[in-house]
Amino acid sequence: MKHSAVHFVVLVAVLAAMLPAGPTQAAETAPPEIAYASVAQLQQRMDAGTLDSRQLAQALLERIRRFDQSGPTLRAVIETNPEALDLAGALDAKRTKTRGPLYGIPVLLKDNIDTGDRMLTTAGSLALTDAPAPRDAGLVERLRKVGALILGKTNLSEWANFRSNHASSGWSGRGGQTKNPYVLDRNPCGSSAGSAAAVAAGLVTVAIGSETDGSIICPAAMNGIVGIKPTLGLVSRSGIVPISHSQDTAGPMARSVADAAALLSVIAGSDPRDPATAEADKHATDYTRFLDPNGLKGKRIGVVRQLAGAEPNADRVLEQSIALMKAQGAIIVDPVALPHLAELGKPELTVLLYDFKHDINAYLAGRHGLKVKTLADLIAFNQAHAAEEMSWFGQELFEQAEQKGPLSDKAYTEALAEAKRLSGPQGIDAALKAQHLDALLAPSWGPAFVTDPVLGDHIVSGDPTVGGASQPAAVAGYPSITVPAGFAHGLPVGIVLFGAKWSEPTLIAIAYGFERHAKAWQPPQFLDTVGGKPVPAAH
Repeated sequence: MKHSAVHFVVLVAVLAAMLPAGPTQAAETAPPEIAYASVAQLQQRMDAGTLDSRQLAQALLERIRRFDQSGPTLRAVIETNPEALDLAGALDAKRTKTRGPLYGIPVLLKDNIDTGDRMLTTAGSLALTDAPAPRDAGLVERLRKVGALILGKTNLSEWANFRSNHASSGWSGRGGQTKNPYVLDRNPCGSSAGSAAAVAAGLVTVAIGSETDGSIICPAAMNGIVGIKPTLGLVSRSGIVPISHSQDTAGPMARSVADAAALLSVIAGSDPRDPATAEADKHATDYTRFLDPNGLKGKRIGVVRQLAGAEPNADRVLEQSIALMKAQGAIIVDPVALPHLAELGKPELTVLLYDFKHDINAYLAGRHGLKVKTLADLIAFNQAHAAEEMSWFGQELFEQAEQKGPLSDKAYTEALAEAKRLSGPQGIDAALKAQHLDALLAPSWGPAFVTDPVLGDHIVSGDPTVGGASQPAAVAGYPSITVPAGFAHGLPVGIVLFGAKWSEPTLIAIAYGFERHAKAWQPPQFLDTVGGKPVPAAH
């Protein structure tokens, strides 16, 4: 959840030399060719016998030590899996030629996603550190089934940025402040800050984030990577620390559309533990089938100017992107009006406050071994541990949610109906239908703002550019995807595409076609400030 939104590769050819077989040497080498390789490139090396999953995991764990725990000290990874190397070795022993695309590939999970192992699941809060979760989240079960390696958990905006209006994105009581790897004094945005920063910095190939409103799209954009927020109900939420069953979804974060599509193909599908996924199996597919280099040709794309115009760097990148899309055969309709955009904030906040109280109480009831059992307990915990948890900002959203009644309250049912109607049928659907569009286009966000623990995120309520374009699709429960599109002063700037329910195939095709021609991704330099010097990794 991006709380402000409520208010308001290249790898060179395969290395000629084989990596040494010993894991220690592989870890010491930790070549950037591995750090920034794609899923397909890593699989090619493992198929050729020049790399195995254990060597890959060891190399990435060493890179985490050198870049995340020291050196630039990104604080993107909140915990590494103590069983990672043993699990990787077991995967190597069972590897066959008929393996899936993620077999043996390390994945980082946002620390609000349950794992039934020795790792904790805390949403960044010290209140949930008493005991691990009892079982894997639904999407984690899917990842393990195809042989993906769970490498660890990523830091996040505590409670997915739904504790205070004045929080600093990427900060948690447990993990500290995550940094943007492009410019270290800039913010990674939230709440999936650690997942985005880790992927951008080459600490992992792919990661899982989650979004209520902006928490995949904003950090992906500000860290220069691809993020997909799926249709609500395409990916199971079972075993994920919730904000709102009306808007929450997990989704893939990667350096390329192809890797994001491969990850989405694995985690999408129905789960009896999440009733919202009842129709998922009808729509889930192999999304890599839609990776069309000519994916822009003939697509009708509408530019939502209401979500632009407030930040010149984002506008410049948007105009360049529109020109590229036209050159590749897209039909650009500009502008397209998105009805009711200014009316979404109030009903959305009401829904989230009601949902959070209901959903977090239900989640905590299933977390045996924790001292906290209710939202009221969490509020009391933060008050009792104010020095660690509330030294920078408070918990007014917690307190507002605690005052709400049951989900049968008229205020809730009316707000939910209004939010869904205005964002979906009378919003996105109406705009698409009026101009016979395949997708809508806007700047994802402006360049990353300076991290400010005193005043919190520099995002103004109602400002669509610095506040982002995530809200319509988030409230409607429709899909969106952000893709790197350019840079401003060394900081990434992205564009976001969003569309109708279950339109992931179309959005992926458009995004891939754009990515192939824009070639906008660049590795981070770990600059200390804008125009400054790189901060070296530790030895």
